[in-house]
Amino acid sequence: MTTCIKNAIIVNNGEKIIGSVIIENGIITAVQANEPEPEGWYDNIIDAHQCYLIPGVIDDHVHFRDPGLTHKADMLTESAAAAAGGVTSFMDMPNCKPQTITLEALEDKFEMAAEKSIVNYSFYFGATNSNADLFSQLDNTRICGIKLFMGASTGNMLVDDTNALKQIFSKANMLIATHCEDPSIIQWNTELVKMKYGENPDIALHPRIRSEEACWQSSSLAVQMAKETGARLHVLHISTARELQLFEDKPLAEKHITAEVCVPHLLFSEEDYKTLGSRIKCNPSIKTAFDREMLRCALNTDCIDVIGTDHAPHLLSEKQGGALKAVSGMPSIQFSLVCMLELVKEGVTTIEQVVKKMCHAPADLFQLDRRGYIRPGYKADLVIVNPNHEWTVTQDCIFSKCGWSPYEGRTFHSKVEKTFVNGELVYADGNVNTCHRGEALRFNR
Repeated sequence: MTTCIKNAIIVNNGEKIIGSVIIENGIITAVQANEPEPEGWYDNIIDAHQCYLIPGVIDDHVHFRDPGLTHKADMLTESAAAAAGGVTSFMDMPNCKPQTITLEALEDKFEMAAEKSIVNYSFYFGATNSNADLFSQLDNTRICGIKLFMGASTGNMLVDDTNALKQIFSKANMLIATHCEDPSIIQWNTELVKMKYGENPDIALHPRIRSEEACWQSSSLAVQMAKETGARLHVLHISTARELQLFEDKPLAEKHITAEVCVPHLLFSEEDYKTLGSRIKCNPSIKTAFDREMLRCALNTDCIDVIGTDHAPHLLSEKQGGALKAVSGMPSIQFSLVCMLELVKEGVTTIEQVVKKMCHAPADLFQLDRRGYIRPGYKADLVIVNPNHEWTVTQDCIFSKCGWSPYEGRTFHSKVEKTFVNGELVYADGNVNTCHRGEALRFNR
């Protein structure tokens, strides 16, 4: 089966060119620059006139809730949302039920994904205060990394023992991805807020509880431990301007300590609590407009390495209440790419930078096998995006099982038209092919 995507604006390797991409049996076989009308016969020809053709987005940070929390999300529904958003590969977190902290639980998730996931997948192994001895048994060609909660969040997988942290950083045989918020500072802030505002303080106080200082102290400790041990560290969802000081502005290949920023921290500020309330409650918290501006500026440097989502669906009934009662997390994966393209429209960043940090950099950072670029010999994970299609998010277009989005009512000016996973068209015209199954990601380590 051969497919030709012709007449596209191909965004790849930091440049835009008009050309065509040929796919055969799930693999990119040719990239024909400056040839919008290629010769030859193909089973399928798709005219991408005036549309971007980009590599599939690789989201290094999702919570698809399988197993055990499937009343709010599961791998089928959330991978459908991913496909609709141009995300062709995801890396899923371990704070589900049961937690992914044993070899058996990890294998169960791989089997579940093979049965249910429309897009490609891998899973983090969860670190605890007592399981570092299992790291040597992990296959680092299949597993994206080790997830370490240095701050308590959904699922309560906090690792707070100093000796355990030293063991984890010393014994990890692959990348350590950290959630960094200092729990003692959060607890102190919680008590102060409760004393002043009562047991159910307003949602706008969430960033006072989950404060800049809590993020800074924990991220600083993680970076210090990585420098002392030589561990490969990836600090997730940076949310403050201050934390940017911890990371070097140099090419990814030259670093062993890297940083992720998530779409909600680039789109929202604490001012949005007034209109969106607990819908944008997440950990770490959405903070000031200044923090957001500095994170946006860092997109155009090599200080921030990748853009993820921290896609974390909950039912709206679970999001009721104030800063201490509403659960933290929001669904984001279906709209992450168009959110970033909105920032391109606003002049915050460029389409080349978006592709670099959502497609190329995750592939390079995790050493993914043959994904993340539009190159001959690579897997045909591709997305066609119309950069001039205005539309508004409504509830009926949401694929996530939770059935809501913080972006409802927002108008975007770019639209994902088609998504290919391993050469197969899995999303087009508002419909997802729910019969397709993705592949387990492989890592060249």
